[in-house]
Amino acid sequence: MSVSTGPLAGVKVLELGTLIAGPFAARFMGEFGADVIKIEDPNGGDPLRKWRKLYPEVGGTSLWWAVQARNKKSVTVNLKSPEGKEILRRLAKQADIVVENFRPGLLEKLGLGYEVLSAENPGFVMVRLSGYGQTGGGAYRDRSGFGAIAESIGRLRHITGYPDLPPPRIGISIGDSIAALHRVIGALMALHHRQANGGKGQVVDVALYEAVFNMMESVVPAYGVYGMCESARGRRCRALCRRIRIRVATAAS
Repeated sequence: MSVSTGPLAGVKVLELGTLIAGPFAARFMGEFGADVIKIEDPNGGDPLRKWRKLYPEVGGTSLWWAVQARNKKSVTVNLKSPEGKEILRRLAKQADIVVENFRPGLLEKLGLGYEVLSAENPGFVMVRLSGYGQTGGGAYRDRSGFGAIAESIGRLRHITGYPDLPPPRIGISIGDSIAALHRVIGALMALHHRQANGGKGQVVDVALYEAVFNMMESVVPAYGVYGMCESARGRRCRALCRRIRIRVATAAS
C-alpha cells in the first residue's frame, strides 16, 4: 500500500515514544498512510537502535529498529532545553495525534503536557501509554512499565505454559504489542469523534496491564461467577474447544 494514498493519508502523527509499545503504535499508523515524525534524544536516539542483532554486525543498526522505524521521519530534540521545547510545541501545533510513552507526569514536568499543547492545538489527540495508567494504579502509577510485568499482572502468564513449570515468556513482546494496538484503536476512535462531532481532541490513556487484562476472554467472568481460577493447561484447549485427537498415519517403509 502506498504511504501517500493509505486510509490515514493526511493524518499527522508526532511520536515521542521509545522502544516497543509507543513506536509500534506510530509505525502502524505510518503503514496506513499517516505522516509520522519521531522525536529522539540527541544522545544516542531510541535505545532500540542497538537492540539485538545489528546490521551490519559491526557498527550497524538493529534489525528490529528497521521494523519499528519504517515510514517515519526522525528528528533529534533535547526536550529539556528551551529551544527543544519550542520545536516540540511547533510540531505538536500541526499534529493530529501525539503518541507518548513516558512515565506519567514527565511531560507535565517539562511544561509539555496535554493542557499546554492543546491550548495552541485544541483538536489534537494525545495517546498516552504507561505501565499502570496516568491516574490509576495507586502506588504503581509512577513505576516503570514493562511488558513482562503487565503480562503477569494481566494474568496472561498465569494461564500460559504447563501447570508443573514456571510461567514462560512468550517468544515476542506480546504485552507491548497488545497495548500498542489498543492505542491505535483509541486514537482512531478519538479522531472519528472529533470529525463526526466537531470540537476538541482528547486524551487516550492506555495502561499496559489493562490492555493485557482485556484479552482474558472468559477467565474473568468465570472467576466472578463461579470462583474458578484458571491456570496453565499446557497443550490442552479450554472448555469452549472440543478435544480432538488427531491420528498421524505414517507410510510403511
